[in-house]
Amino acid sequence: MKRRLLVLVVLLFSGASVRSQNPPPTPLTLKDAEALALKNHPQVLAAQAIVLELNQHVAEARSAYFPTLDGEVTGSAGNPQARIGAGYLAASRLFDRLGTGILLSQLVTDSGRTPNLVASSRLEAQASQQTYQATRYDVLLAVNQAYFGVLRAQALVKVAQQTVAARQILSDQVTELAKNKLRSDVDVAFADVNLSEAKLLLLRSQDQVRAAYAELTRALGSQQEESYKLTDEPLPPSPPLEPDSLVAQAFANRPDLMSLQLQYKSAVRFERAERDLSFPTVSIVGAGGAIPEMKQILSTPVPNNYEGAALNVEVPIFNGRLFTARREAARYHAEAEDQRVRDLQERIARDVRVAWSSTKTAYQNIDVTAEMLREASLALDLAQGRYNLGLSSIVELTQAQLNLTQAEIENLDAKYDYQSIYAMLQYTMGLLR
Repeated sequence: MKRRLLVLVVLLFSGASVRSQNPPPTPLTLKDAEALALKNHPQVLAAQAIVLELNQHVAEARSAYFPTLDGEVTGSAGNPQARIGAGYLAASRLFDRLGTGILLSQLVTDSGRTPNLVASSRLEAQASQQTYQATRYDVLLAVNQAYFGVLRAQALVKVAQQTVAARQILSDQVTELAKNKLRSDVDVAFADVNLSEAKLLLLRSQDQVRAAYAELTRALGSQQEESYKLTDEPLPPSPPLEPDSLVAQAFANRPDLMSLQLQYKSAVRFERAERDLSFPTVSIVGAGGAIPEMKQILSTPVPNNYEGAALNVEVPIFNGRLFTARREAARYHAEAEDQRVRDLQERIARDVRVAWSSTKTAYQNIDVTAEMLREASLALDLAQGRYNLGLSSIVELTQAQLNLTQAEIENLDAKYDYQSIYAMLQYTMGLLR
């Protein structure tokens, strides 16, 4: 007896030690989850990096406005009697020399090509900013759905636990009555089957909790699953009466639509830039430097310093229709971007109307399932009373218990489905912040 008592004390202390080592779950509200996901999710960070990248492309395009200055050092060895070499029509003197200098080049005009390229790259950068916002909204939607998925799974576990407890009581009562010959073995079998179904429901609901937490971990942009204590959110307001105004709001607010519209404008400016390839380009070139003193090997002395400037006008005449093909390719690309904008507008209008209809149905389901739950509870009370008085069989009672369990599940599904679907409606309208 003393040995058993000692073992029990050891087990109690070891259990208390294990519980003390496990930290309590971290409280997590929906807003906290959204902020955590926006901070850590790799999709958001990748989209932000793309914004920074495309901003550098704007600087690349604008660099053509500024002069280029290069420092050069050239050394050569050659035949001093040579004048023209194969490969280029050059008449410069060839001799052994070592020279240093700088080369300055400044674009005067390229007939509007550079301004159009700058405008195109700037519009691309603005489009990437809207894509970044759209990525944030995608992540927020995933967080909302995963958050409500965990709450729903946890609520289902509570329903299953209550169901197991209620059916265990019935099973114990029927078994005891059967021992006293007041109920038949058939009643015991029905009660046991009913209890087994409740235990299966509990196992499946516990598995759903684990899966829901895995989905929430992914939505938060984390690799390691943590234990959170989620807070229930209040039900959103009732949905609007009609969807047409919602479609107009979506067209004005959706960042993915704004991104495509900016990409179309960027494609139009790039088409203009490709068209400008066919017009003249004017630039100024200047050079200056020094050649160290060396032994003169030619009859004409070479000065130790040099400088020069030139105005260059380049007029394209024929290049195998290269510029024409580039201009046409850019035009077709702009047309494709325009059709992508139209396609997305049609999909947005469809998604808003579908989400509005689903939200309206989910909102109505809350009242319907609440009424069904009240009726199922009343039916169970009546069935229990009739069974206790011997006026009905165990089948009626177990069916009433099953109806109550289904009503409880439908009621909690309606609540969390409405919250999740309402978040989807806000997303389709571009209002999920």
